[in-house]
Amino acid sequence: MNRFLVNSRPRPWRPVENDQAVPSRDTDFSRTPVHPVIYLNKTMVDADKARVAPVSSAMLYGRGVFTTISIRDGEAFCWPAHWERLQEGAERLSINLSGLTERGVGEAISKLVSVNGVEKGRARVVLLARSGPDYWRSTKNVAAKTDLLIMTADSQKVRAAGLSLAVSPYRINTLSPLTGIRTLNCLDHVLSWEEAQKREFDEAVMLNERGEIVCATMANIFWVKEGVVQTPTLSCGTYPGVTRANVIELAHKLFIPIVEGVYELSDLTEADEIFLTSSSLGIGIVTTFDFRQYSISPESVARRFQAAYE
Repeated sequence: MNRFLVNSRPRPWRPVENDQAVPSRDTDFSRTPVHPVIYLNKTMVDADKARVAPVSSAMLYGRGVFTTISIRDGEAFCWPAHWERLQEGAERLSINLSGLTERGVGEAISKLVSVNGVEKGRARVVLLARSGPDYWRSTKNVAAKTDLLIMTADSQKVRAAGLSLAVSPYRINTLSPLTGIRTLNCLDHVLSWEEAQKREFDEAVMLNERGEIVCATMANIFWVKEGVVQTPTLSCGTYPGVTRANVIELAHKLFIPIVEGVYELSDLTEADEIFLTSSSLGIGIVTTFDFRQYSISPESVARRFQAAYE
């Protein structure tokens, strides 16, 4: 285990064991509809009428990458960092970015945000490969090597009572060439999320093949133990999320000790606080982990992060 302590703070709150605790799901925090207009290859189109090539590397093999961006005051938050991750993912998957630039895609996001009237919400940018070194491929030559798809939606809703968290029975393979990038091949995360939903939990912790904590199904995960923030290191298979990076930077600015390390499930069960991060979620505080319940204090570390981030 990777451990060190600096500027240790007293515990702001402790979990309360309650074998009878059942997460309340009176409001679905994850499902929000896509706005009616989307952006596809320089054109604004009705979301229900948009069409992409059926014989393509994206459709047949899932060769594509995406990122989800927080929209604040009508602007794409931390867009340069998101573009950098798109570029890294595209390079690893041999996706041709000819004609696509940070500035050009950023302007497309701004136009769509304006058309859909989004002041506070989220946008998803998807790069769909038309072709690649594939087994099945189209014989038709097209000018565009990659389709650019952008869509927007309202902000993800989180109950004031907080999030409920389970443990997923499915594992993340750190040896996969897709580990650490957001690709169209994310069905394992979606199925893990659906499994948690069937058990009436909002989210689930995912472990890798070695039993190490990786993330939640749709977010990065942090927890606090004796005043020290802990989160899985990237070598565990964790996605280098933009919000994750922002929280790590905030921790340094707020003089909150933070450790990126290798952790097992027992480390999480001993936590004083747990919170999830993503561009859709922001910083979401967990108040139920399996059958453990956590009270929320204004002095908690997670609340300090929320106040500084939002």
